Amino acid sequence: MEIRKLNTTSLSQPPAKATWEQARWLLNDDTLKPEDRVAGLLVLLYAQWPAAISRLTLDHVDTDEHHVQIALGREPVVLPEPLADLVRQVAATRQGHATIGDHGTSPWLFPGGQPGRPISSYQLAERLRHLGLRPGQARSTALFQLATDLPAAVLARMLGIHIAVAVAWQHASAGDWASYAADVSRRPPRN
Repeated sequence: MEIRKLNTTSLSQPPAKATWEQARWLLNDDTLKPEDRVAGLLVLLYAQWPAAISRLTLDHVDTDEHHVQIALGREPVVLPEPLADLVRQVAATRQGHATIGDHGTSPWLFPGGQPGRPISSYQLAERLRHLGLRPGQARSTALFQLATDLPAAVLARMLGIHIAVAVAWQHASAGDWASYAADVSRRPPRN
């Protein structure tokens, strides 16, 4: 039986603080693989399961010289820099074990070891665990935080989760999104 040492420093910090520290680390540590950084950030910031991340294709990513959008749900999310740049990099250089001679024809953002297949959700979760991330716990923390800031309907459309799940998370977080509605009403109109 393997005994793992518990990281007690993260237990003494509020979950949101530990999440932001992990996100800053992934955003700034260029010794890590870009695809691992992107996958970790999608879990930490956008509450995505490794299974959903592994199924992302190039069709889910829309880039131009100014913005990068990713479709995690029905409404695409505009990614902030430097995450946007990391996604551009992963989309341009992606390769799995089976795509070494592929020359960029794989449709998967995270290609796997079998030709024409994405990375398995298990393998992606293992890669995140090797970085010290706990995908389930990190996703829950992200959902809790997002539910405090966004209405359930927006959360469901943005993240691709069922509205009942978004409502449950909003109730659990006691989210008050009246300030969100006020912020939206003050935004300048789109062209």
